[in-house]
Amino acid sequence: MTGEVPIVRLKIVLTDVTPKVERWLVVPQRIRLDRLNQVIQEAMGWTNSHLWQFQAKDCEWGIRFEDEPMFGGAPLDASKATLRNVIEETGARTIHYVYDFGDNWDHTIKLDKFMSVDPLIAGPVLVEAKGACPPEDCGGPWRYMELLEALKDPAHEDHEEAIELLSENYDPTFAPMERLASQVGALATKWTPKPRKPKIAR
Repeated sequence: MTGEVPIVRLKIVLTDVTPKVERWLVVPQRIRLDRLNQVIQEAMGWTNSHLWQFQAKDCEWGIRFEDEPMFGGAPLDASKATLRNVIEETGARTIHYVYDFGDNWDHTIKLDKFMSVDPLIAGPVLVEAKGACPPEDCGGPWRYMELLEALKDPAHEDHEEAIELLSENYDPTFAPMERLASQVGALATKWTPKPRKPKIAR
């Protein structure tokens, strides 16, 4: 079929967290990294309220600020790079996405399968989801794991804090697939180019 769009299936795993938190996404290879950030945020269940960064080989992409120097450790501008750029320039088949530099949520992104599809179904699409997204500002993977243990033990000194942050009936294995897929789908709809209106001859 002519006019097909190259896409890639991504397997995203939240590092150092059990039960496993995993997401499978299909995205166009031409997606900008700043938009890929939004897709991951919606697919995971984060609130996009902290800084983030993509890392592949020795390269980093993130939010650039006007007063940052062009060199000296600042990341490359994620709004000016696509996933295809990363693939072609670094040769990486695994990318890391770090969200919230305080809590340091590290997501391992495996480029799982390359395909081409009709532009109308090029995505982004959430294909599958496992595991609950941890709450924001809970202290990172190690603290999240402690809170899960405290939640199960009423005698634990952090039991009340765990209830406050997680809720009493929190299930770390549950991913609200329907809601997450809808959020990702809303981005796909938002970014779909609108058909041009035909010009009326005068």
